[in-house]
Amino acid sequence: MGLLSDPNRRKALTSLLTRLNTPICVVCYLAGIAWFMGLAFEPFTLRTYMSENAMGSTMVEERFPAGERALATAREFAAHKRKVGGMPVEWLVKTMQARGLEVFTQSFTRTLPFPDENKERYMVRGTNVYGILRAPRAPRTEALVLSAPCSPDNSNNQAVGLLLGLAQYFRSQIYWAKDIIFLVNEHDLIGMQAWLEGYHHTNITGMDYTPLQGRAGSIQAALSLELSSDVITSLDLVLEGLNGQLPNLDLANLFHAFCQKIGVLCTIQGKLQRGDWDTAEGYTHAVQTMMLMVLKQASGRPWGDHGLFLRYHIEAASIHGINSFRQYKTDATTIGRLLEGMFRKLNNLLERLHQSYFFYLMPSLTHFVSIGYYMPAFGLLATILLLRALDLWVQLGTPAQVTEDGAGEVEPPSSPGVLSVLTPVVISHLTGVALYTLPVLSQETAVEHFPVSETEAVVLTAIAIYTAGLALPHNTHRFISGEGTEQGWQVLKLVALLYLAVLLGCTALINFSLGFILAITLVPAAACVTPHLPKALTALAMVLLSPGCTLLYCVFIFQELQEAPVTLPEGWMLFLSVISQGILDHSLYGSLVYPLLALLIYPCWLLLWNILFWK
Repeated sequence: MGLLSDPNRRKALTSLLTRLNTPICVVCYLAGIAWFMGLAFEPFTLRTYMSENAMGSTMVEERFPAGERALATAREFAAHKRKVGGMPVEWLVKTMQARGLEVFTQSFTRTLPFPDENKERYMVRGTNVYGILRAPRAPRTEALVLSAPCSPDNSNNQAVGLLLGLAQYFRSQIYWAKDIIFLVNEHDLIGMQAWLEGYHHTNITGMDYTPLQGRAGSIQAALSLELSSDVITSLDLVLEGLNGQLPNLDLANLFHAFCQKIGVLCTIQGKLQRGDWDTAEGYTHAVQTMMLMVLKQASGRPWGDHGLFLRYHIEAASIHGINSFRQYKTDATTIGRLLEGMFRKLNNLLERLHQSYFFYLMPSLTHFVSIGYYMPAFGLLATILLLRALDLWVQLGTPAQVTEDGAGEVEPPSSPGVLSVLTPVVISHLTGVALYTLPVLSQETAVEHFPVSETEAVVLTAIAIYTAGLALPHNTHRFISGEGTEQGWQVLKLVALLYLAVLLGCTALINFSLGFILAITLVPAAACVTPHLPKALTALAMVLLSPGCTLLYCVFIFQELQEAPVTLPEGWMLFLSVISQGILDHSLYGSLVYPLLALLIYPCWLLLWNILFWK
């Protein structure tokens, strides 16, 4: 404390930080990137372990025998689905009732803000069917969920058949201490959202649905199953949920433990674990796996039906069956035994999963990176913003030397007018409000005047407003207070630096991946921009480091990591699709990525753009 309380020492420290500000910032940026890339190196990670005592051992005997019968049920389900041209509600109700479940249905309707061209839907009407297996030896205050989405095509029929087979087998067992809900939801995430809102008596997305007539206990955990083949070669675990939420790490550990016990190949991000971590190929594989998780988490969208459960503090994950060209095959009976073992372990829980991590990254299923390991990488980037702000603060507080008459006089710094700083801030945020509201509100007008569809109108309007924003806040301070001063842009940049530091810090606490990706591009732009740099070259660099271009880079990187590279035209079309899906995810499920970028991140970048052209 003496270092900061002593004026001389404080002055010396401040002088040191300002004199070495640029080298320290460069070192912090490189160290932050290097720290993050080193997280995938196995010696720097932690091995996964089971924290919950009730699930610490996999010593349960799985006896599910009816895999072939489940596949026969799946074929019968597919035949009825083709016959009725959709979800066979009556057949499902009769089949679940025949298996001894309490069966209920829920109807729902949802009008999208604009057509979803990826899935070709606008007016969505559907029905969810669920059956409840009551716990025979418990007060029925807790429940588990096994769900399978009913897809409009022939996919996922095997998952529904296996779900019905497990329901019949579970009904014959007497050791269940929790209710088990078997749910078949229509229209994937929309149907799941309707069911969850009805189950918890909430309506946060404006969906119309009928009240649930049957209800079990408080849901402790949920698994969503997706199978599209009679045999599979591996099971892929999907963890990323809405707004970057992740389930408790013990749920992933439980899945991996039973895969190891039963002998099923298991993957995460569609990639098998390699044992040669000490080679360049092994390290590259781990980096790719971790980066895929980072990009999926940063998108803020739920990557499976499980993603909507996490909003209600329900630990959930999706299991995808993959049928590739590997020689190793796994049948439905083995998958059923794996699910039986997981549910029996979850049945032993005395409380919600809470002892393991909720914030983590996984370069493989056997290793993870905790929040205490990856947060320093972001902290190093955020330090740059604080160091730059400190440098500006010192410059603003240092009197200017005036030596016109030959004598050294000190001129107090002239303080800029409030309006010269406030005007760019207000106009930048009004531009963000326009970017957030106008694309959907003006789609009908755009369709009337231009030969585009509603979805194209929304996306192109968003791009047009984003581009027009580059001119709207340009030199806006001069309209009110005349010519800008040297202190004016410094004060505006100080505000922008602190504003950006707070925004990225809060974002990283909720969704580290999103905060870190934004920091990689925005921190250099915020640290370097001044009105004294070459305008053309700096403007090009600023545009390349803008939030929109960052999103475009992420699209190409994601495709490369998935080993499905795309050409520039294909990448651009994917970019447009990502924009439309981001707006839809916000409207349908409450994803916060689009409003965060439109209302906060983009206006903050516009402040930096305004500083560049300050006169």
